[in-house]
Amino acid sequence: MKILKVNDLISIKRSVEAGTSEQQAAVKTIIADVRTRGDEAIRELTEKFDQVQLSSFSVTEQEIEEAYGKVSEEFVAIVREAAANIRSFHEKQLRPSWMTTEENGTILGQKIIPLDSVGVYVPGGTAAYPSSVLMNVLPAKVAGVKRIVMVSPPDRQGCMPAAVLVAAKEAGVEEIYKVGGAQAIAALAYGTESIASVDKITGPGNIFVALAKREVYGDVDIDMIAGPSEIAILADETALADEVAADLLSQAEHDPRACSVLVTPSMALAEAVSAEVEKQLTVLPRREIAERSIADYGAIYVTADLEEAVEVVNQLAPEHLEVITADAMELLGKIRHAGAIFIGRYSSEPVGDYFAGPNHVLPTNGTARFSSPLNVDDFQKKSSVIVYSKKAFMENAEKIAAFARMEGLEAHARAVESRLKND
Repeated sequence: MKILKVNDLISIKRSVEAGTSEQQAAVKTIIADVRTRGDEAIRELTEKFDQVQLSSFSVTEQEIEEAYGKVSEEFVAIVREAAANIRSFHEKQLRPSWMTTEENGTILGQKIIPLDSVGVYVPGGTAAYPSSVLMNVLPAKVAGVKRIVMVSPPDRQGCMPAAVLVAAKEAGVEEIYKVGGAQAIAALAYGTESIASVDKITGPGNIFVALAKREVYGDVDIDMIAGPSEIAILADETALADEVAADLLSQAEHDPRACSVLVTPSMALAEAVSAEVEKQLTVLPRREIAERSIADYGAIYVTADLEEAVEVVNQLAPEHLEVITADAMELLGKIRHAGAIFIGRYSSEPVGDYFAGPNHVLPTNGTARFSSPLNVDDFQKKSSVIVYSKKAFMENAEKIAAFARMEGLEAHARAVESRLKND
C-alpha cells in the first residue's frame, strides 16, 4: 500500500456515477419503454437481463414463508435485534409539527407529513443484502410512510434471496416485486399495470440503477446518487496495525473503485499497516477486487502531527471515518466532514453497517461536506402554516404591497390592497 506525504493528497472523488454515453442512452431507452408498454416491457427486459420469464412480478406469502425455512433461526434472531437497534436510533430523529402564536394573533407553524409512498431498491446478482432492506425500510416506517414497495432482481429460477425476503418481512414490507435494473426504477417512478408509482426511490444499485434514479429525479424524489464505498482511518501510534489493515480491506473488497485511506502522524504505524494489508490480501476471498481497489485508490498519508491529520480527513470528507487514537473522543469536535464517524478501537466500520443502529446509507465522493446519512427526514415533507391575523395584516399590508411593487409584481400588491379597501 503506497505511503504518501500530505502534499501528494489524492481526491477520493470518482465520477463513475456519470456512466458512459452508451449506458446513459440505454437507460433512457429502458425508461421510455417501460413508460410506454408497462408490464410487457418489464417482462421482456427481465428475460433479457435476468434470463428468467416471469408471469407475475409479485412475491407471494408462500415465497416468504419458504424463505424462513431456508435461513437459520440464529439469522432471524440477528435480523430482529439489528432491526430493533435501527428502529430505536431512527425514532430519536422524529420531530413533531409545531405552531406558534404571536402577540398580534398571527399563527405560524410547520406541518410535518410522511410521504404517501416510497420505493426501495435492493441490489441482487451474486450477493444478498438484507442490511440494505433494513436501512432503507425502517426509517420510512418510523417516519410514518404507509406504502413501502421493495424491488429487487430475481435469479434465473425467478426467486429472490431468502435472507432479503426475511429482512423485508421483519421490517414490515408488504409489497415486493421481482424486478431489477433501470426497468425497476422506471416502474417505481411512472407505474405499470402491476406496480403503482411511488413518490420517492431509495436504495443502492449498479451504474444502470444510479443513472435511472438520476433520470427520473424531478418526477419523483431520490435519496442520493452514491459512488463506490470509502473509508478513512485517522489513527496514531496506539492503533494496532492488523486491525487497521482489516478495516481498510473491509471497504476495498466492495468494489475495485472503493477508496481506503489511512491518515496518521506515525510512520511506524504507516509501514506496519502497509505490510499488514499485503499480508491479509493473500488470504482474502475477494482478493482480486480488493487488490485493484488498494492499488488504484488506497493510500496512507503521513502527516506532521495529529492536527494536520484531522485537516486531511476534513478535506477528504469520507463516507466512513474511523478515529483510533489515544484520545479519540477529544477529536470528535474537530471533525467537520464525514458521513459516519466511528470512535475508538471497538467501533469498526461493519458495526455500523449491520447492527449499531445509525443508517449505513451515507454520502460518498466528498459530498459529506454538505449532505447527511439517510434519515427519517428523508421520508417526510414539511408544509408551512400561515394564519395571519387582521391586526398583523393591517399593520403590514402597505409594506407587503410596496415589496411586491419593488419586484414589479403589481397583481401581488393589488391582492393585498383589495383587502385594505374592503376593510
